[in-house]
Amino acid sequence: MKRHLLIILAVCAATTASAQVGKYRNDLAVGFNAGMVMNHVNFKPSVPQGMHTGMEMGISMRYTCEKFFSAVCALQTEINFQQLGWKEDIVNSTDTYSRTMNYISIPLLARLGWGRERKGFMGYIIAGPQIGFCIGENESKTGEWSDYTLSLREGSKEQYDLKCQKKFAYGITGGAGLEFSRPKIGHFTLEARYNFGLSDIFNNSKRDYFQRSANSTISVKLTYFYDVLKTKDKGIR
Repeated sequence: MKRHLLIILAVCAATTASAQVGKYRNDLAVGFNAGMVMNHVNFKPSVPQGMHTGMEMGISMRYTCEKFFSAVCALQTEINFQQLGWKEDIVNSTDTYSRTMNYISIPLLARLGWGRERKGFMGYIIAGPQIGFCIGENESKTGEWSDYTLSLREGSKEQYDLKCQKKFAYGITGGAGLEFSRPKIGHFTLEARYNFGLSDIFNNSKRDYFQRSANSTISVKLTYFYDVLKTKDKGIR
């Protein structure tokens, strides 16, 4: 019993000591973002495809809680509208095919930044889980689309006219960016992210055709933040 008590006291002391290393922050910023997403779907069996491009836009919120040594620690969340999907690479006919899938996506992210907090530039990295929900989709087909042209295709054909069967999506997101801040104006960020989808868009049981059909997304976007709460410390730069 005494040994367990000593261990607990030691952990508490270490936690308190580490907490004292950081410098307190209480900054809350809200804003909006807009950019471009490039997506493809990891199909198994494979579907030859290139990148599908679409738009992303939404609202953002960031809470900065601490400066730990030189790293500024923050939590960030967003509610975004994204246009995902895939664009097939068909080389043996004039047929073309693409699918656009509209998602509401919510990332929950941890952010570490190095540089100026209030006036100047800061570089940062960001990572965390992301969830989403498909709210609609549409197919685009052009060309002949005859039995003959279909017979020339490489890869799967089961995806045509097959609607999204798993609307809920989840994955892991990570990225990096650059922020420029000015007092009384706000913060502007330019950021690139990669989201690795862990969920499939089609059913994947032993009776289903596709074993895997997960989104893989690269996004580049601009975000503007305006401070709602700011830590009162003249030493913060």
